Amino acid sequence: MQSFRLNINLRPRSSNGIYFNGEKNKIAFGSCADCLFSKKMNMRIVLTLGLFFVWGCVAGQSFDLIIKNGRIIDGTGNSWYYGDVGVTGGKIAFIGRIDQAQGTRIIDAQRLLVAPGFIDVHAHIEGGELTSPTANNFIHDGVTSVVTGNCGGSNLNLEAYFQQLDSIKTSINVASLIGHNTVRRAAMGDAQRDPTLEEQQKMEGLVESAMKAGAVGFSTGLIYVPGTYAKTPEVVSLARVAARYNGVYASHIRNEGDNVTEAVSEAINIGREAKIPVEISHFKVTYKPNWGRSTETIGLVEQARMEGLDVTIDQYPYVASSTTLDTTVPSWVFAGGRDSMKLRINDPTTRMKIKKEMVADLKAKKNKNYSFAQVARYAPDTTLNGKNISEINRLKGRKSKPIEEAETILEMVGAVNRTQMVYFSMDEQDLVRILQYPFNMIASDAGIVRFGSGMPHPRAYGTNARVLGRYVKEMKVIRLEEAIRRMTSLPAQKFNLRDRGMLREGMAADVVVFDPALIGDVATYSNPHAYSKGFQYVLVNGQVVVDEGKHTGVRNGQVLRMK
Repeated sequence: MQSFRLNINLRPRSSNGIYFNGEKNKIAFGSCADCLFSKKMNMRIVLTLGLFFVWGCVAGQSFDLIIKNGRIIDGTGNSWYYGDVGVTGGKIAFIGRIDQAQGTRIIDAQRLLVAPGFIDVHAHIEGGELTSPTANNFIHDGVTSVVTGNCGGSNLNLEAYFQQLDSIKTSINVASLIGHNTVRRAAMGDAQRDPTLEEQQKMEGLVESAMKAGAVGFSTGLIYVPGTYAKTPEVVSLARVAARYNGVYASHIRNEGDNVTEAVSEAINIGREAKIPVEISHFKVTYKPNWGRSTETIGLVEQARMEGLDVTIDQYPYVASSTTLDTTVPSWVFAGGRDSMKLRINDPTTRMKIKKEMVADLKAKKNKNYSFAQVARYAPDTTLNGKNISEINRLKGRKSKPIEEAETILEMVGAVNRTQMVYFSMDEQDLVRILQYPFNMIASDAGIVRFGSGMPHPRAYGTNARVLGRYVKEMKVIRLEEAIRRMTSLPAQKFNLRDRGMLREGMAADVVVFDPALIGDVATYSNPHAYSKGFQYVLVNGQVVVDEGKHTGVRNGQVLRMK
């Protein structure tokens, strides 16, 4: 049996027509060039058998901006279709065929694709939004909204932070999680122990204050100090607070190598016990002994979903990760803070113990040396940016032995609070397998970078373009419409960004217009400061932020608070 749904608002001049809901209306198929209607026509017919549908058209109406003649990918995963988009007051006012209409600005999107603005659910923009509010690296990669506060690190007072964002204005929309490391440090410093009842209550109060301010959830970074010292029950109790406000639990899990299945299971169990949706960050398996185990980790996620748990993942499309140099050092070294760390590494006996542990861990990962670890940003000596630890060790005149490279690492760790690194530790077969999983979002794990400063991971510039260029266009790993869904409606649904993520009338006019023939990433590990190619226009809340490939300087982003 055929079934169909009609949503009709017609005002015909002719008396001939078809009756719907007791009113006499006329349906016209085909071009709207000679419409029979004196006022706006907005009509849709959707047939469940997919045989055809009837376009709406509008004539004689004014819009702030019109995007004409594009191929529309609406963010749902459905196939593209030809149409026009009318924007008024920062919202999408009409999608269909726009004839004889007026617009303050008309963009001709012929041969271009029109999609919702991309939503990056794993960002770290804290600090960068103050120095570079135009967020060029995100905007030029089609990103119009980010979720920051990931990996357990966020602003502590989100109400004040959101007010600051409202004041300075960024080019992108910003939502934030409240970070576990942040609240734990506020309650009990870098202590390597369980919290007291009073400290636990203080942490729960800080999470609750953040959720009331509009945080979209609670994040952990369980490889970082002090979060790495926390046991599962502590995290569950804090996640329960976020759950009361419809938040998400986003986790940089405790291990992505030998114990990755245990770490994934812990994240799922936290969601189960706290009754909160789970987002597992930058989903991966690291180091050669674990390559291929993505079948196990994806299986755990799928099993949880079959159980009825809302577990999803995100991923960046690179075989190298990026985090601090501190993670190569045993976490116990940092207990009590950096002053305590310096006392330990400056004690000869303890220093040797640390280096032996580091070498043992290196061998367990089947690495001969630290050549896989490349410096992205080392403030005391920027000439080391782009060099790996083995190269730096030789520059210091030391022997090419792991124990000597461990000594070089401890020197660097002791010299500065944070050295950002790039680690080459993954296999592309795992990357592709994870990319094909349907409940996986595309995310950069990047901050706002200043063009030309340091040697950042290329994901800061090219994450979305790389998926669309390499994995959609070249390798055909996933369909174009599916890739766009992972960048738009799936993250919007997960993080309760209800007016974003799809091209629908009444939703916020965050829109990207790109050339499918040109789309691709340009940034590389050796030359990371390069904007993606192919993005011709980017709109944020109805304002043009990228115009013919150039940033306009417009800062029309909004704070996206949990509603």
